[in-house]
Amino acid sequence: MDRKPRTAHPATESAAPSRPAAALVRVRSLFTPEHANFTMLLGITVFMVGFGLLMVLSSSAITSYRQNDEDFFYTASRQAMFAIIGLPLMLIASRTPQRFWKRWSNLALWGSLAIQSLIFVPGIGQSFGTSNTNWIAIGPVQGQPSEFVKIALAIWLASVVADRPEIVSDWRALLKTVGLPIGLALGLVLAGGDLGTAIVIALIAFGALFVAGVRLRVLLLPIVVGALLAIIVTMSSASRSGRVMTFLNGGCASVDEADQACWQTVHGLYALATGGVFGVGLGNSRAKWSWLPHSETDYIFAIIGEELGLIGAVVVLLLFVVLAIALLRIIRGSSSPYVKIAVTAIMVWMIGQAFINIAVVLTLLPVIGVPLPLISQGGSALVANLFAIGIALSFARRPAVEQTTDGAPAS
Repeated sequence: MDRKPRTAHPATESAAPSRPAAALVRVRSLFTPEHANFTMLLGITVFMVGFGLLMVLSSSAITSYRQNDEDFFYTASRQAMFAIIGLPLMLIASRTPQRFWKRWSNLALWGSLAIQSLIFVPGIGQSFGTSNTNWIAIGPVQGQPSEFVKIALAIWLASVVADRPEIVSDWRALLKTVGLPIGLALGLVLAGGDLGTAIVIALIAFGALFVAGVRLRVLLLPIVVGALLAIIVTMSSASRSGRVMTFLNGGCASVDEADQACWQTVHGLYALATGGVFGVGLGNSRAKWSWLPHSETDYIFAIIGEELGLIGAVVVLLLFVVLAIALLRIIRGSSSPYVKIAVTAIMVWMIGQAFINIAVVLTLLPVIGVPLPLISQGGSALVANLFAIGIALSFARRPAVEQTTDGAPAS
């Protein structure tokens, strides 16, 4: 008697290819084109880092030659090394889910504040100039921990306010919840004498709380208290108070005043004026020949204006406009309060710091030592900037899948 051949059970047939299919989906997802917001932010960031490396090489070559055994490329090669570290970190951060940042934001905040407090430990804390102690050195490792305080504060504030929206309308609960960490961050940085970084941290806190819905009248008292602290810190340093008083008294009007408080300001303006419309040519700056202090950091915009002219300076301004637009598109493209608050804090940090840096070079503000994000020389600043942008990139990936406040896909 013939027997019919055995056939597989339908459930078995359907289940058999499920694992390979799932694996195939995972592999395909690696090659899926990212959202336009992701591509825009990644592209402008990589371009700005490359442009910054070129300008750091040009602006620092003479100083590097004189201070580092006739090595023109010393400063630029170190900056390139930090770029090589920061760019992969940015890409790793861009693949990290939102729930990761929320889960570890509290530890990141208090850990960064603990590291920031090391600036007061003898032998670890390092001074820069005469009144700024905001660096640490542990063996061969050196850095500015306040740069990472900015990241931690941004993601922590977003997590707290997004998870507890009721505190936005209750100033007592708001002060109790976020007042101490913000105050500690500002206090530790101000105690080290770094007024510029403290202003940027205050901008991050203000931007995050404002976009979360905190009313301006509630933020007015912290602003007043912060302004008073800034005045106290300014007057505690002769060089800092001299720069501010010179600015308030009308600035540096002539070359006869180009000493001490006016030296940097006057020679920064000379550099811009020398550049004209088209510039003197890449690498041909005269100001970088020991005339303009910190030409590769705080005053790199003046070197850009001298070598690339008005056209180059305007291009730099447009780069930051495009960066702001890319971040704004991420904010508008998400319905998650956490994403909106975190990316706003990062945007206020980057654009606000760029505004301060450029305004100082143009003598619209007194001299405040903050670098130009993604462009100026500074290893820890570059790594922190790229890591923060990596966090924003992680929110830009697949924005059509809206997320709940805990980071899981909404059902």
